[in-house]
Amino acid sequence: MSTSTKKKDYYEILGVPRNATKEQIKEAYRRLALQYHPDRNKSPDAEEKFKEISEAYAVLSDDEKRAQYDQFGHAGIDGRYTAEDIFRGADFETIFRDLGFGFDFDDLFSRFFGGGRVYEEARGRDISMTLTITLEEAASGSTKEIQVPRTERCKACNGSGARRGTSPTICSRCQGRGQVQYVRRMGFAQIITTTTCDVCGGRGSVIENPCPECRGTGLVEVYRKIKVNVPAGVDEGFTLRLRGEGDIHPQTKKPGDLYLTISVAPHKYFKREGDDLIFEAQISFPQAALGTEIAVPTLEGHMWLKIPPGTQSGTVFRLRGKGMPRLNKYGRGDLLVKVNIKVPTRLSERQKALLREFEKELE
Repeated sequence: MSTSTKKKDYYEILGVPRNATKEQIKEAYRRLALQYHPDRNKSPDAEEKFKEISEAYAVLSDDEKRAQYDQFGHAGIDGRYTAEDIFRGADFETIFRDLGFGFDFDDLFSRFFGGGRVYEEARGRDISMTLTITLEEAASGSTKEIQVPRTERCKACNGSGARRGTSPTICSRCQGRGQVQYVRRMGFAQIITTTTCDVCGGRGSVIENPCPECRGTGLVEVYRKIKVNVPAGVDEGFTLRLRGEGDIHPQTKKPGDLYLTISVAPHKYFKREGDDLIFEAQISFPQAALGTEIAVPTLEGHMWLKIPPGTQSGTVFRLRGKGMPRLNKYGRGDLLVKVNIKVPTRLSERQKALLREFEKELE
């Protein structure tokens, strides 16, 4: 990915409008890749430009990643996908072949991170949870303390799986390798098949005296309290990624990640549309006809709104800057106040007579 501290807009990088079709995005990348591919362009800034356009294409050519980016910007991509996940799945191969360049995913990935692709050792299972917050917490940002059920290293045996005072023994079948090779001969050919050891399950060791706390697994299930920083401006469906807060892998003891999907609880006053808030105010017919002032709730407290004489039902007044903060951007949305005229359902005889008299005056 780009090494600049502040990322540019992906649409601007490719020079396409935000409603561009997938074919327009692909064609824009094909044109720019031909211009900036390091095998063709030897200028000092070509490598960085190629990285930039490739990242933009990888995101915008994928429907799911593009939807995340359109709604949450770069935070929606960086918080949800690993660096490798961003590029995997994009159709680089067809484009590079058409342009006459060779393609290998490992080679492309190494252009962004140097030194070739690095295969990480196995991680534990990722955990997915939902975090419910209020609209006020989404507006101001908040720190939440949550309990996460996950597997952790057993403290009684320090993760070895063996009873205290004992140790695992090297597996006699695989000699500690965790794998077993089978050799078959077919004529002059020799076929070697490698499989996980069926005795130790790939661990390379056997536990003869298992720990009573974890029953030999080296892991226990616990509830762990962690603090989560929720950024201001998050919306329904935004996903926070907390690295290393998932389950521990039984062999490598390396943790997975925790994915928290934000759910914003319904508000008694407001509905949300993007960064704008909508409030529906009820006023009487005389107030609409004569004009009035009404108290309107905002995220910071109430404020007065002047309703001019002759206001029609359904009229919308815009209070600028009184909506939600824009996620990872400056400024805020607006508060839209929709005025509805409340028609009384029960009238006294005098009220009916006055309305009939008023109706005659209008004729």
